[in-house]
Amino acid sequence: MNAPPRPEPAIRPAPGGRLAAPRVAGVFVAAALLLLVVAAVHLTQGTSNVGALDLLRLATGADDEAARVLVASRLPRLLAGLAIGVALGFAGAALQSIARNPLASPDTLAVNAGAHLAIVAFAAFGVSLPALPAGGLAFCGGLAAAGLVMAMSSGGQAGTTRLILAGSATALALGSVTTLLLLLFEQATIGLFAWGNGSLVQSDLTSLTQLAPVIVGAVVVLVLLGHRLDILALGDDTATVLGLDVRRTRVTVLVLAVLLSAAAVTLTGPVGFVGLCAPVIVRLLAPVVPGVHRHRVLLPLSGIAGVIIVLGSDVLLRAVLGGQAGVDIPTGVVTTMLGAAILIWLARRHRDAGPTRRPPGGHAAVRSATFHRGVVALSAVLTVAAVTVGMLAGDTWVLLGDVLNWVNGSTGPAYTFVLDQRWPRVAAAVLAGAALAVAGTTVQAVCRNPLAEPGILGITAGAGLGAVGLLTFVPLAGVWAVSGVAGLGAMVAFALVYGLAWRGGLSSDRLVLIGFGAWQGGLAVITYLVVAFDPWNTGKALTWLSGSTYGRMPAQVLPVLIALLVFTPAVVAARRELDLMALDDDTPRVLGVRLERTRLIALGAAALLTSTAVSAVGVIGFVGLVAPHAARALVGGRHSRVLPVAALLGAALVSIADTLGRTVIAPAQIPAGLVTAMIGTPYFIWLLWRSRAVASTTR
Repeated sequence: MNAPPRPEPAIRPAPGGRLAAPRVAGVFVAAALLLLVVAAVHLTQGTSNVGALDLLRLATGADDEAARVLVASRLPRLLAGLAIGVALGFAGAALQSIARNPLASPDTLAVNAGAHLAIVAFAAFGVSLPALPAGGLAFCGGLAAAGLVMAMSSGGQAGTTRLILAGSATALALGSVTTLLLLLFEQATIGLFAWGNGSLVQSDLTSLTQLAPVIVGAVVVLVLLGHRLDILALGDDTATVLGLDVRRTRVTVLVLAVLLSAAAVTLTGPVGFVGLCAPVIVRLLAPVVPGVHRHRVLLPLSGIAGVIIVLGSDVLLRAVLGGQAGVDIPTGVVTTMLGAAILIWLARRHRDAGPTRRPPGGHAAVRSATFHRGVVALSAVLTVAAVTVGMLAGDTWVLLGDVLNWVNGSTGPAYTFVLDQRWPRVAAAVLAGAALAVAGTTVQAVCRNPLAEPGILGITAGAGLGAVGLLTFVPLAGVWAVSGVAGLGAMVAFALVYGLAWRGGLSSDRLVLIGFGAWQGGLAVITYLVVAFDPWNTGKALTWLSGSTYGRMPAQVLPVLIALLVFTPAVVAARRELDLMALDDDTPRVLGVRLERTRLIALGAAALLTSTAVSAVGVIGFVGLVAPHAARALVGGRHSRVLPVAALLGAALVSIADTLGRTVIAPAQIPAGLVTAMIGTPYFIWLLWRSRAVASTTR
């Protein structure tokens, strides 16, 4: 058996030969001048009426008011942007170099998510720490997250898609815990929702003066290690022959990059995608500036580019929306939108390869028909048991006899009220779980990517954007309106992602990467809507985005039931085509399958199933990933067997998660999506590790 093709190095080695010193110097001068212009404009913006002329008069010492505004507000904001721009630019360039992957960054390696969780965890319990101890906590959280992602993605070198999926899943799990803390300790963590998206608002220079030496020290050490990074870029074998301790160098650089990221998060919160964009922009200069890949050039230029991105985004935000927007809306929202656009652009240039490109059921065991029937029966029993417990459990426990009496209409008013409120929640969880599982099975087959799920295609972000937008601007919108707008948003997002991924054919890796970019961009827009138009009701958006069945009514369950009844038989009818598409592109064509039309119809059905589920219960992750994999592990890879088992397991999973969320800390509640994320994360990590081991043995 031939080994699968290894992906080409995404970041090429630093070119040898003579360094074009005049051109490099010219680039540094141009970047410095652009930085000075952006910084000067940045200082003229704010909530007060102090403008450029007022600041110029400070040279004569004639305007005390302008001096107070400059020192108390604008200078701290400018210096904070300068510090985090340098930190994230250096961190992103360093991470991309040791991973040899252009999409490695503090965001995609979940460094920011780990650091954010560490800080929120202490704030939730009322612990207020100075900047340096808080930075130490953020460092520990970020380092743990980055280590996990790097381990699961073979140091980032196993393929761009694997890195993105490992990082996004880890970030989703850590973000779920963070969101849970924000919901449960809303008073103690007030204001952290906006800060959690990267805000440059600074009350003084205390935190900056404490963290600046850390940033400067890490930056200096990285520059000193630049020659070692140049050697490392030649490949591990070559670097070892040249006498470089590859492991020590990679670990040292990783620790320094995480230290810089943690300092940035401590200072301003997670400012998204600066660490991704800055090095990419610098590397684009390679055709006209030979030698820009050398790390003693690349690292400082990435730091300058990071500052320009941060300050430029802040300038753009306040220029378009006014000075108050700089206070209300996190700058990280703008940088995330920019980063999502660059990520999509990079993904369109991505070549399909790597160990994640294998049939999702390629390693599933072959099971007999009797065994399959037994698994279906056990899955059905598990689902019925989950539904039964869901009806019994909650802040008010009832007996099975009470449920039977309620079905017969002979219960008292108290139990009637409880069960009338509870059954739509149980039904919504079961139906949404089944819909997400069927959609996930379809997406994995069509994409031939065992790590894909509906959310990674931007579908859930589109549905979330539509629903949150409607709830923000039309708070009294009806159930059908919310469902309809969520479905429309999901289909628009899916059409956008599918259209961008089409480039002479559909590449599954490109589809996943563009979907991830659309997902991040959609979440940034959702954050903007919440903090700009409804900042005092962040709990509403957090609950919906975390996936909750709270307050569900029968009318909200009906669209999911209709979607299941319409699209599940269509997917089942295409089970043979799904089996063929899961193999490769050539086999279906040889056997007469109209590949592109079938692929579009299958993904369209998955998008509609996902959109109705999201409109009913909000955003619930991991179900579309975990349920299909568990089903394939049990009954093999044939979709005639996988689909019913996956649907039953998905229904049981969401129902169990919803029941746990309603009972563990009753009368308070944990959204079902957070519980599924915490249940699904260990399975996902095991799955990544197993596929990593399989990929290693096939080489």
